[in-house]
Order: sequence, then structure tokens, then C-alpha cells
Amino acid sequence: MEAKHRKLICLITILYTIAVLYFMFLGFNRPGAAKHTVGYTFYFIPDVVFKYPTGFIFRSFTLMDLVGIGNLAAFVPFGIFIPLLFRIRFTVFISLFFMSILVLETLQAITLLGSFDMNDAFQNTIGAAAGFAAYKIGFRSANFWRNGLVTILSGIFLVLVILGLSQLIDKAFFTKAEGPVLALTEKKEQNGHLPMEHLKSMEIGGKRITPQFNFYSSDGKQTETYQYSFSNHTTIIEGYCGIPDGADAAKAGVVFTTEGFEENYTEFCRPADGEQQEPYSFYVHLDKVKKLTITLEGSQMLWDVTFKEMKYKWAP
Repeated sequence: MEAKHRKLICLITILYTIAVLYFMFLGFNRPGAAKHTVGYTFYFIPDVVFKYPTGFIFRSFTLMDLVGIGNLAAFVPFGIFIPLLFRIRFTVFISLFFMSILVLETLQAITLLGSFDMNDAFQNTIGAAAGFAAYKIGFRSANFWRNGLVTILSGIFLVLVILGLSQLIDKAFFTKAEGPVLALTEKKEQNGHLPMEHLKSMEIGGKRITPQFNFYSSDGKQTETYQYSFSNHTTIIEGYCGIPDGADAAKAGVVFTTEGFEENYTEFCRPADGEQQEPYSFYVHLDKVKKLTITLEGSQMLWDVTFKEMKYKWAP
């Protein structure tokens, strides 16, 4: 490469690096947001490496779309510029680049101008690797400008390929599929209760309600608990809740509890002051459920309760 071309690449690299550092530390009103940030934020476990915005060609960009694609595309030029300026093997380049990104991510976190995000570090590095591949494809002749054009087109093509493949990988390995909707009573109740044996009708808000496949109540006690074992997957619990006409709503309640997590649906399942009692449908989203405990208080009743588990296609 001629000296004038090397100087041009060096200048572009410096200016581009300054621009990237600006957006990493000063762009998007980071200094203003830092004033309201309390504590450092570190995300060491990568969980969305292959999640990029979907359908980005066919709809208008949002800021987060731009950030998501920028994590990949904005670092492609480094994979082109660096090997143009220095003779360097891919393994050395990608190792040094990844370590540099980790340093920058750490600086973002400790200055409160951002967070340390391992997802970003991997996405940035994938972008740089695509740039290095584009450089290898493009710079094969003595014609600098022709090489540059081929490299740019190769870089664009590789980014599109990565975005497309990432969607396939995400759907195949990192997207949870919904299982079938089953009655909660398909599972064995751990305390020996049989919520499907007494499907008695009740009147709520003047409406006659007849459960179809299960019924939960405190059975005249102050509280009653029902427990079920699950397979440590995301679980969605749905059903109906209500308080029979003439019962004391003030003493009714329902709580869903898993390992270290509690969802209190008491206010949701009873009418506000002055309102008539009505049957309500409920939806509870719970993560990594091994054991579910349903606690009913007073006259609170649940019926036709179902569950469905969401898990990766490859999970047992």
C-alpha cells in the first residue's frame, strides 16, 4: 500500500475511533443520565448475543434498533483498518480487540456513563471479525480503490448474513416455545388436596359460576395452601378468581409463591370499595419454577386454573 493511502487510512481510523468513543461515553445524553445513576452495573453473563432487531429493513428505526445493529456494524471498520495499518494475524487481532472492548466496557461502568455488558462485548467483537474477513476478501490486488470497494461491499454482505443467521440461531436455540395448556390438576398436589373432586357452583356478582375442571378454596379455614412441583422452566398460570356473594371480601386473599418470589393477587381478585363482586380472570408469569405454592385466605376462590411451561426447544 502506498504511503499516501496509509496516511489516509490512519487519519480515517483516528477520526472513526474518536467518533465511536464519543458515542460510547458522551452520546445519547450519557453524562446527564450518569447524574441520576446509583451504583455500578455489570452484566457478566451473555444472554442475548444473537438477538438483533428483527424486520429492521421493513420498518422505521427506533433508538434501540440503532443501538442493537450499531453494536455489530459500528465495529466492522476496525476489522478493516487495523490489518491495513499493521501486519497482524486474526487470532492476535481478535484477542487484543476483545480485551480492549472489555476495558472500555469497564470504564463505562465505573464512570457511570454506561454499563459493563458482556453481550455488547461479544457483539462488538463479532463485528470486528466480520470486518477482518471483509479485508481478507477485498484486499487481494494492487488496485487500492477497487480493493476498498470490494471490502465495503463484502462488509455489508457479511453484516447482513450475520443478522440473518443470528435470527435463525436465536429462534432455534434461544427462543422459548410455549407448551400445551393443561389443567393445574394434571399435576399431583403435594399436600394431598383434590381440587377437582368438588366442582360446586357458586354465585358471584349475581352470576352462576360452574367450574369445568378444578376448584380451589380455603374450605372454611382461615388459610389453605396448595403446592405443585415443576421442572424449573418459565411457567404461566391462568384461571379465574372471585369471592362469592355475601362473603367478606376484606378477609379474602390469594398469593402465588415460588423460590424466593411472591406474586400477591389479592387486590386484583377482589372488587374495589363500593363495587359489586365479579369473577376475574388472572395471568401469572413466573420464571424458573421448581415449586409453586398457592395460598388462599378467607373466602377467596380460584377455578379452572391452567398452566403452560415455556422452554427452549432443546430443553428436556
